[in-house]
Amino acid sequence: MNLAEANLAAALRERRALIADETSRQDPERHLERLAAISEKIFALERTLPRPVNSRLAHYLARCSYDKALETLEAGSLGED
Repeated sequence: MNLAEANLAAALRERRALIADETSRQDPERHLERLAAISEKIFALERTLPRPVNSRLAHYLARCSYDKALETLEAGSLGED
């Protein structure tokens, strides 16, 4: 996994943790702000990925299937299309 992919994986893990954070959800407005911020970070990190982006990963990111995108990154199978 290169640096751009590692950074994206970290952001996807951060998003997953935020969604599971019961304490964060107790303040819905702040929770949505935090979700929006991590989503913007994910979109920005997507643009830093080396081209061409693996078609499976690109598919998951385009459809906001972030758990599947994270699984793809963690599996390390990006060289296989």
